[in-house]
Amino acid sequence: MKGRTLPVALLLVLALLALAGVLSAAPKAPPPAAPKTPPPALPRLVDLGADKCIPCKRMAPILVALRKDYEGVVDVQFIDVWKNPEAGRPHRIRLIPTQIFFDREGRERFRHEGFFAREDIERIFRDSLGVAPRPAAK
Repeated sequence: MKGRTLPVALLLVLALLALAGVLSAAPKAPPPAAPKTPPPALPRLVDLGADKCIPCKRMAPILVALRKDYEGVVDVQFIDVWKNPEAGRPHRIRLIPTQIFFDREGRERFRHEGFFAREDIERIFRDSLGVAPRPAAK
């Protein structure tokens, strides 16, 4: 039996080497792609109201102007909570209109209930969110 151990061991070693060669020749999976960095989030103003609410109607032209003047600087959104009550529930509003200001990380920084003048909104943009309007095109 002693004479057979060496050839069997030699065959076993050769088989392992052959297997290792096959495995190293197998196509390798590409390295995982680096995660794409999402574009930086913008601070956000969410106005929760309704198309038929009187103070909300007064807010509408202000929001349209802010959306234009702060394009690419602040994301200005309007949610009609009468047409889409589910969209308003996470914000736990008590009355409309309600304006909620979020920083770049999505944290609520300020909340106001009722009509809110443009000058007051811009003060919150500047003081709480650290943003200014986009320079006017010349």
